[in-house]
Amino acid sequence: MKITVSGEKKEVADGLTVSALIELEQVETPQYVTVSVNEEFIDNDSFDSHVLAEGDEVEFLYFMGGGR
Repeated sequence: MKITVSGEKKEVADGLTVSALIELEQVETPQYVTVSVNEEFIDNDSFDSHVLAEGDEVEFLYFMGGGR
């Protein structure tokens, strides 16, 4: 199936979960990533059960601390 990951169209296996995509994309520090699918945030506890569908648009978001 075809999905878009961070603006890039990709061909992935049917039934791919968010967790599997994080592993496939070799996301650094996956424990700190927030994922949105079709502009809706996915709860971290749902990464293993949320199955992606044809045409989904996935974004990986990283929140950085800092400031003064």
